[in-house]
Amino acid sequence: MRPTFKVADILTLEDRHLEQLSFTWWHYRTLVAIKKCRTQGLGGHIDQCTCCKKLHISYNSCRNRHCPTCQGHKRVQWIQARETELLNAPYFHVVFTVPHELNRFCLLYGKEIYKALFTCAWQTIKKFSNTDLEVTPGMIAVLHTWGQNLSLHPHLHCIVPNGGVTKAGYWKQGKRGKKFLFSVKAMSKMYSAKFIAQVRKEKLPIPKQTYEQLFKKNWVIYAKKPFGKPAHVVEYLGRYSHKIAISNHRILSINKQKKQVIFSAKDYRKNGAKTTITLTTKDFIKRFQLHILPKGFTRIRHYGILSSSWKKEKLPKLQAEILGQPYVPLTKKTKPQTQLNRCPRCKKGELITLQTFDCRGPPKEYLKYLKNRNEN
Repeated sequence: MRPTFKVADILTLEDRHLEQLSFTWWHYRTLVAIKKCRTQGLGGHIDQCTCCKKLHISYNSCRNRHCPTCQGHKRVQWIQARETELLNAPYFHVVFTVPHELNRFCLLYGKEIYKALFTCAWQTIKKFSNTDLEVTPGMIAVLHTWGQNLSLHPHLHCIVPNGGVTKAGYWKQGKRGKKFLFSVKAMSKMYSAKFIAQVRKEKLPIPKQTYEQLFKKNWVIYAKKPFGKPAHVVEYLGRYSHKIAISNHRILSINKQKKQVIFSAKDYRKNGAKTTITLTTKDFIKRFQLHILPKGFTRIRHYGILSSSWKKEKLPKLQAEILGQPYVPLTKKTKPQTQLNRCPRCKKGELITLQTFDCRGPPKEYLKYLKNRNEN
């Protein structure tokens, strides 16, 4: 079901002030792309169905990773790719958080601090795996920077299999029946020490007083019980992989006269009770910008036995070993199936692009042809 309101509608309301509201040129460029997404401003294309032969006029997507309209098919493609990489073993969910004392520095030095978050989370998981199990582990990490009210809350969602590969190259399963991957308290102490040391290495202009606050703070890593089946991992990751600060479906209303936005949220201080938040359009845009990542920064990363260097040959062999089956190399890689080029009318045919057009709009002869065809 298509949403009634979109983030682009809010940006269009503040079109004249968008440049003034933007923190940097990169934020402005992102906001303009989202505003123009699937409108005449980005041009479009004329497609024809291979089955029912119907012509379709579509406007181009901005393809920006922060756009709530463009993430659907990317999410499906990502999930289908991950399904082929699953290990038949329990998976744990671990969340590493950046302390709120560093929030304002995340806005200024996001690339350095978020990089330290990824690095230290992996170092912590790797160290405990090497010590407790004597294996090389794997990890998929997804960066989120938001809370339900669009405030800045940087944290890393990590999915870690219960086990790893020994020095001899064989799979070693972790202890079964474990509620958590490793001791949460011990992991928290190691992570905090590594994170502060890593941020200091970057030589950022962070006051000594802030570091003292970080040392006094009681750091807690959030850990969940293992997933029931490996298939549940993909389903769970799909909710996080291409999620952005706020989806269009959460926007309940936009008051154009008062320039106010009402959107839904969950209050986790009240056990996830549903509530609504009202903001002015300008405040909404300012909060939305808090979650625009630095240019070129990778927010989904794979480590260890789940990294790209393992995926081609080593990971399939490991999957076969765990299942107790002979390894059979894939001769051809299957392409992810999505509804991206599927005809919305007959649901069977594939859309073939006949012609593209720029921001001036579709050619008049096509519009005339479509009009006469619809009348007949």
